[in-house]
Amino acid sequence: MTLDPISFEVIRNALVAATDEMVLTLRRSAYSTNIKTRSDFSCAFFDVELRAVAQGFTQPVHLGSMVEQVPQAIQSYGPENLGPGDVIITNEPFPSGVHLNDVSLISPVFAAGELLGYVANLAHHVDVGGGAPASIGAFREVFQEGVIIPPVKVVEAGRIVDDVFALILAQIRSKHETAGDFRAQIAANATGARRLEALVVRHGHETIVAAMAELLDYTERRTRAELAALPHGVYESSGTVDTDGYTDEPVQLCARIEIGPDGVSFDLAGSDPQRRAPVNSTFAQTFSACAYALKCLIDPDLPVNDGFYRLVHLDAPQGSVTNCTWPSPVVGGWETQTRLVDIIFRAILPTLPASLPAGTKAMMCHAGFGGVDPVTNEYVCFLETFGGGYGGRLASDGPDAVQTHGQNTENAPVEETELNYPVRVVRLSLVDDSDGAGRFRGGLGLRKDFLFDRPTTFTVLSDRTKAGPAGAFGGHDGRVAEYVLIRGGEETRLGAKVTVPLEAGDVVSYRTCGGGGYGPPEERDPARVWRDVLEDKVSVERARDVYRVAVVGRVLDEAATAELRA
Repeated sequence: MTLDPISFEVIRNALVAATDEMVLTLRRSAYSTNIKTRSDFSCAFFDVELRAVAQGFTQPVHLGSMVEQVPQAIQSYGPENLGPGDVIITNEPFPSGVHLNDVSLISPVFAAGELLGYVANLAHHVDVGGGAPASIGAFREVFQEGVIIPPVKVVEAGRIVDDVFALILAQIRSKHETAGDFRAQIAANATGARRLEALVVRHGHETIVAAMAELLDYTERRTRAELAALPHGVYESSGTVDTDGYTDEPVQLCARIEIGPDGVSFDLAGSDPQRRAPVNSTFAQTFSACAYALKCLIDPDLPVNDGFYRLVHLDAPQGSVTNCTWPSPVVGGWETQTRLVDIIFRAILPTLPASLPAGTKAMMCHAGFGGVDPVTNEYVCFLETFGGGYGGRLASDGPDAVQTHGQNTENAPVEETELNYPVRVVRLSLVDDSDGAGRFRGGLGLRKDFLFDRPTTFTVLSDRTKAGPAGAFGGHDGRVAEYVLIRGGEETRLGAKVTVPLEAGDVVSYRTCGGGGYGPPEERDPARVWRDVLEDKVSVERARDVYRVAVVGRVLDEAATAELRA
């Protein structure tokens, strides 16, 4: 069947619109700040052959991983066991899932009694049980991280299966919030299914199926055209995650990238073996990093579906930190995943200097805390990830205090946090002088201080305490991150992967790293340095000593600057 171009474009955009409406439904129906405000979730549609057809605009880190997880879940459960109105739920990390907080709900879509495909959404829940509130921590094996849910039916013929729902919630601290978020996920899938059914009613089943097949082929053709414009060759780089939470031995990551006309191959041989520590990435998480890296190098308007993914090839040795196996812990896999993106970019940067930045924050930077509310007797959990400095670019500074690479989550608003959780945010600011100096400086890190008025359990699951993001082409590295416990006015540095009991009056301060600089700092326009000083981003002393710019009484001294730079 041949479609005319106008019909094809109408259907192509309608498929994406269906997943975008799923996004809106989930966000507006969710209970937790992490989902309804920070948008830590993703939605997608798969055809009957379990190929990704359309994906909603949310978290890039999830989208590549859903391509691995959803087909595996359907095949494991058996498509013949699913009927109209059914929903299966899973967060199983092996062989193709991610960490346990990310729970997927998958529903078949029937139109006129015939299976059209599957809608799915994945959301990061604020707690799934395990050894610490928010289900993050320096755990030794996956069983300590929370409830593990193999693909099981949580909704049958449109009605929640009460026994399954109760069994899952029994493992979880924040029952009220999590139950609401699960129901929001169910509603999102129902919305997507309705929109796709209406599309079939309007255009016919045969037309929609033909349009989906053409969409995948169209995407592959466009991706191949984009690949033809990239510099073909082999690029290599390596780097480390600073600490695994138990030892001081860095976690080695190696990447060999081969760009050619038939796709991009990522070979991660040489990366460290998996550890009994929160630094292991699953195959799905690692695949997502590779897919995201390629997407950044090509036309941003290009659709993301199976036609794109079929040109991403990954070789990650089983049993390594980039493809861990049962029963290794997976909770910190996203920290390793996003660091891998930075390493991939570092390999390609010399060849594409105008397209890629210097080193970025490149860590998820999780914070989680919780405790029992003495008034309601309910367990309250909170989870957030923090922004940091983005790397400087060829012609512009790196943005300050942003989520980087595959992260697209928003910062949790202070007002909403204080209204719903037993904490006060007593400071929210940029970290001055944290930028990697350069012709174009790296972005500044973020500082956020939490004050607790009752005993609480707090977990830091992050990195960047030993080495800041790397500078490029003579730019300086960004400042390292700090995680600080302030008790009785005294500051104590915390590890990057640690759980601590807090007392009333304690403050935990996150001070994230700055981005790497791009180009020599002494080549930076003095007017830009002067503006940074006026905005309290760069100190007068650092302007003089690093950028070789003299600012006297908040005035740019051009003569003294010329002498410093002579």
